[in-house]
Amino acid sequence: MPLSDEERKQLRELEEELAAEDPRLARELESGSLWPRQSRGLLAALVWIAGLVLLIVGIAAQVAVVGILGFLLMGASAYWALRLFQRRNR
Repeated sequence: MPLSDEERKQLRELEEELAAEDPRLARELESGSLWPRQSRGLLAALVWIAGLVLLIVGIAAQVAVVGILGFLLMGASAYWALRLFQRRNR
């Protein structure tokens, strides 16, 4: 059901008030991301730990593919976490 002109006007006013009161929250909501940055950082840390576990299992089982996959997973999650940290500090 489409919004009426009055409802659109009220929504626009609410958006402007939010941007004025809390610009950081407004940017987060505009990004369209459902995951807050803290949750994405936690997920990156958990993925890094999973990569470490795969690396150790690969070394212990002497299966190079599993160890390499774990190492790549650790690298990718570390890169992701660093990017999140850099965006947060802007």
